[in-house]
Amino acid sequence: MTVDWRSKGFWAPDEALPPVGESRPSIFGGGFTWPLLVVRRDAVQANIATMAAYCRRHGADFAPHAKTTMAPGLLEAQLRAGAWGMTVATPNQALVLRRLGVERVLIANEVLDPVALGWLARESAAGWEVYFQVDSVAGVTAAAATGGPLRILVELGHPGGRTGVRTLEGLAEVARAAASAPGLELAGVTGYEGQLHDQAEVDAYLDRLVDGVERLTKAGLLPERPIVSAGGSAWFDRVVDRFRRLAPGTRVILRSGASVTHDDGFYRERTPFVRVPGEGPLAAALEIWAQVLSAPEPGLAIAGMGKRDAPFDEGLPVPLEVRDAEGSLRAATGIRVDKLNDHHTYLAVDEVELVPGDLIRFGISHPCTAFDKWRDIPVVDEERRVVDVLHTYF
Repeated sequence: MTVDWRSKGFWAPDEALPPVGESRPSIFGGGFTWPLLVVRRDAVQANIATMAAYCRRHGADFAPHAKTTMAPGLLEAQLRAGAWGMTVATPNQALVLRRLGVERVLIANEVLDPVALGWLARESAAGWEVYFQVDSVAGVTAAAATGGPLRILVELGHPGGRTGVRTLEGLAEVARAAASAPGLELAGVTGYEGQLHDQAEVDAYLDRLVDGVERLTKAGLLPERPIVSAGGSAWFDRVVDRFRRLAPGTRVILRSGASVTHDDGFYRERTPFVRVPGEGPLAAALEIWAQVLSAPEPGLAIAGMGKRDAPFDEGLPVPLEVRDAEGSLRAATGIRVDKLNDHHTYLAVDEVELVPGDLIRFGISHPCTAFDKWRDIPVVDEERRVVDVLHTYF
C-alpha cells in the first residue's frame, strides 16, 4: 500500500514514502507530523497472545470483532494466533473481509437488505462460511427469499438493548420459522451483554440465554453441535462462567474486539481482568502524540489534536507523558483534558509548565472510534521506531 500525502501524520509532501520496515525511522525524526496515532507492537502481540490463551483455557473459540480496527495486519495476526474466525457488524464489513480472504465470518447483526442477502447467499454457495443474526420472522422471510444457502443464528436480546428477541417464547418462534425455511441453516443462538450495567444483570441475561438454548435443543430445533455466541470486551469472563451450563459439544464463541489494543480509559476500567487478574492482563497499545500549540493563559494549554483524531465517545484522551524540545520525557502529572474541538484539545494545567512545541503522549479511551479516524497507522517498537504500517478499511 502507498503511503503518501494522503496519509495523515506521515510527512510526504512530494512523493510516496519508501517502505519503513528496513529503515525503522523514529516518529521524532522528521518524517512524521502531529498529531500522530501509533500502535505499540509489543503490547498488541501480548494482547493477542493473552486472549488466545484465555480462550484455550476455557474451551471457547474466538472470533474477535473486526470493526474495532478493520486493519488487515491485525486481523491476520489474530487469525494466526488461532482465532476461529472474525466478527463484523455490517454486510459492507463482511465484504471487506471476504476480499481480504478471511474464510469464516460472523455478522453480529441482523441483515434484511435484499442486495446484501443475495450476495451473502451467492458467496455462501461458493463455499464461504458466513453467519448472521435474525430476531424476527420478517428477518427469516427476507433471508429465505434468496433461496439460500444461508447460515443464521437466532438472537436473544434484553429490555432496553438493541436487537434481539425479548422473550424466550419469541426466540422459539423465530427459531421454528428458521428451522423450517428452505435454504436456511439454523446454526445456533447469539446475544450481546455489553450494554448491561452490572454483573447481576449480565449473569441474569446470560442465564436466560442458556435457558433459551436448552429450550430450543429440547424442541429439536438446533443442530447436534450448535454455536452459542456472546462476549463483548467488558464481560467475557461472565460469559465463560455462565455458559458452563451448556451441553458438551456446544461451540462457544467469544467476540471481544477491543482486547487487541485495549485502552487507557473505558476498557482499562471495565476489562474482565480487573475481576480476574490472574487471567490477564491486557496492555494499552494505542497512543496519540500531539504538540502543544499555545499556552495563552495561566492554567490553560492548547494541543493540536481534536475530535477528528481521537475518540471522545467513551471518555476523553488521557495525558501520559510530556516530551520537550530536547527529547527529555516526564510524566504528564497535573495535566488533564477538559474538552475537544475538531482540531484542538483544551488542557487544564495545574502548577506545571507546558511550552508551545512540547509533545504530549496521550492514551485513548475506546479503540473502536480511534481506528476509523486514521487511514494509515505506524506500528512502533518501544523506542518509537516504526517497524510497520497498518492500513485501515472503513
